[in-house]
Amino acid sequence: MNEDHGRIFREAWIAGVKAHYPGEPKPGYISPLEETPAWEREAASGVYGQVHDFLTASSGSAGKLTREQKGRFVSLCWIAQIYKHFEDPKPSYVADWSGQPEWQQETNSDVFEAIERTTVRT
Repeated sequence: MNEDHGRIFREAWIAGVKAHYPGEPKPGYISPLEETPAWEREAASGVYGQVHDFLTASSGSAGKLTREQKGRFVSLCWIAQIYKHFEDPKPSYVADWSGQPEWQQETNSDVFEAIERTTVRT
């Protein structure tokens, strides 16, 4: 697990929640990486790796995806991480794109674009 990658994911998530969540977000949505459970830190790093690898494998062409496609990809990667860490997760943890609130969809798209910016530099 690369903590820096998890931090990039988490900081993008927090910024997205603050920008898109209607009203006051739950404290757990915006808590710093160090205050999240170990599984969540590992999952954040895992999703970063999946998005980074996707961008690298496509020679950066995955950056041409629409904003929605980018968010959908992050969502699927996160769902895979949830299944990795929980045998029987709550349905809300593994909701498909169409079942997610708009703020979460927008935040997932923001996460992809934040990872994309770091991948282009590396």
